[in-house]
Amino acid sequence: MYNIGDKVLYPMHGAGIIEKIETQEILGQQKEYYVLKMPMDGMKVKIPVDNADAIGVRSIVNTDEADAVLEFIKGYEGEFNSNWNKRYRENIAHIKSGDIYEVAGVVKMLMCRDKERSLSSGERKMLVSAKQILISEIMLSRNISAKKVEGELEEIIDRAVGK
Repeated sequence: MYNIGDKVLYPMHGAGIIEKIETQEILGQQKEYYVLKMPMDGMKVKIPVDNADAIGVRSIVNTDEADAVLEFIKGYEGEFNSNWNKRYRENIAHIKSGDIYEVAGVVKMLMCRDKERSLSSGERKMLVSAKQILISEIMLSRNISAKKVEGELEEIIDRAVGK
């Protein structure tokens, strides 16, 4: 069980801080919920306490691991599946996994692809979502702004595509 103030990752939404734990009655049953404040957009998300593990909620990575993820991105050389539909499904599975390295791989591949040729609208939405997930975790872990993390990502990708 997590506590108020804990920084956690909610796959497909990103990292947030547990602002409170509240009890709500739904259909005559009392349930406890984590109320997460998401730093990227200020959105609040409620997660049932008893379902948190099943949906992949986890503590965010520490600062050293966040730095290691950025180093991983520099050297990552993933392969694109040429079939758009299959590539899209694979990328969604990587994002849903909640594994920061898998999300980082999707972000790098899509950012590089976007610099080399433009993305479809579906992949562009996926890139925005995956970047938000990755940036939110790194910014909370390193206690820096989203803008700084995004700048670091842009530098890494620009070097990777030779710009």
